Amino acid sequence: MLTSFAAILSAAVLAAQTPDREAIVRNNYEAGDSALQRGQLAEAEQNFLKITAIKPQDLRAHVNLGVIYMRQKNWKRALEELRTAEKIAPRIPGIRFNIALVYYRQRDYHQAIAPFESVLRDQPDWPRAKQLLGICYMSEERFADAAAALEPLWTSLNNDEGYLYVLVVAAGNAGRHDLEERALDRLLEVGQKSAALNLMVGKAYLNRGQDQRALAELEKAAANDPKLPMLHYTLGIIYKRRHDYENAEQEFLKDVALEPDVANNYDELGSICLSLDRYEDARRYFEKALQDDSRLPAAWYGLAKIHRAAKRYSEALKAIEPALALAPKSASVHYLHAQILVQLGRNREAQTEFDAVRRLHKETIDQLEQQIMGGIYRDPQLATEKK
Repeated sequence: MLTSFAAILSAAVLAAQTPDREAIVRNNYEAGDSALQRGQLAEAEQNFLKITAIKPQDLRAHVNLGVIYMRQKNWKRALEELRTAEKIAPRIPGIRFNIALVYYRQRDYHQAIAPFESVLRDQPDWPRAKQLLGICYMSEERFADAAAALEPLWTSLNNDEGYLYVLVVAAGNAGRHDLEERALDRLLEVGQKSAALNLMVGKAYLNRGQDQRALAELEKAAANDPKLPMLHYTLGIIYKRRHDYENAEQEFLKDVALEPDVANNYDELGSICLSLDRYEDARRYFEKALQDDSRLPAAWYGLAKIHRAAKRYSEALKAIEPALALAPKSASVHYLHAQILVQLGRNREAQTEFDAVRRLHKETIDQLEQQIMGGIYRDPQLATEKK
């Protein structure tokens, strides 16, 4: 009788509590939605956290928390909430789209590809997912895939200068020169010779290796709008490719004055100083670049070279390891790694790295040194989403 009575009492207590619990959830939803609409993110967060404490499997609360953390750029928490939502409702593509967006906005384009692809398997006509996937393919140098993803969007986006520019670059690198010319002609038509258009066309020529034509377009842009974002960065790349380091440095510094948070400017300044044996300046610039974006292999590589030259071999090893993770097919990185290991007396590991260098020279064209010296143009704006 005692067990039966306890069970009855427990059921009665639960029944009495249920309306209160539901009322708490309902009230927090109303307050959370209202706060979210007003942009009061911290208040909305607290409301939705109260809901998940009561109902851990509440899908809507987890999704809303994911959105709140995305707006706050708290990417780790956003991903945690969205992954929880995905487990609760794995068939909802919108959740996976937001997961991909978290990676995308962190510039982790490789990780963004799989969730974007899964979204498009379920909803193949989702234009935004297709456009962002195309940009991710671009960033991974999968140019044919990028062109294939972006070309079907032509009808709806052929008035968008950003879309046209990315399509020009993707098609050109994929050998789709008919599509490249069509997109470039449309870009010139849509932009009507604005400073922004001159910059885009200049960058397109730069990607083609037509530096003189690129310079002509960039000079037109500078004449119309000298404060245009990334204009001086792009001019700096041209001067750097010409080994005109003095003018290149001045252009990158001009862009720093306009956009102090662009890590690529500091990366390029570091490589220029390294080329001129200004090691202390180079170290300072590389460290600043990595402070803003830790996924820059050239900056890690440059730091490793500086530490090795100063015989700080342990610090050199700490710097070369992230470069190796970010650029595993770079013969330059493996060779520097091997040299550092030799200096540390780790000859067996060094021999393994020297073997990797010989293998990579047979298999690939090393691009890291070209990137550092300006031989390869990488556009930091290419995958910048308009929010």
